[in-house]
Amino acid sequence: MNSSGQSTDESDIAYHILSYLHDNPDAQDTLEGIVEWWLLHQNIQRQTQNVKQTLAELTERGFITARVGADSRARYGIKRDRREEIESFLKNWPRRV
Repeated sequence: MNSSGQSTDESDIAYHILSYLHDNPDAQDTLEGIVEWWLLHQNIQRQTQNVKQTLAELTERGFITARVGADSRARYGIKRDRREEIESFLKNWPRRV
């Protein structure tokens, strides 16, 4: 609970709803629409940034490769010659990259 009596989850949801409405002041939707579109969209945006950063770190570390395809999008895959090191890394999980 926070100081206003809301749980952290409720407080986070309130933040995300108000943030969406602030960025889209003409928006209106149903409960289902808010859950399916507003909150899901915001979560996808946050996760995309997290995944982008993690892919960059894994590439820099040499665990994965990034190859740019004909469509100019990167394709990521394991660096096969580092499999033993990756296996050791995974066995010692959880640990920050």
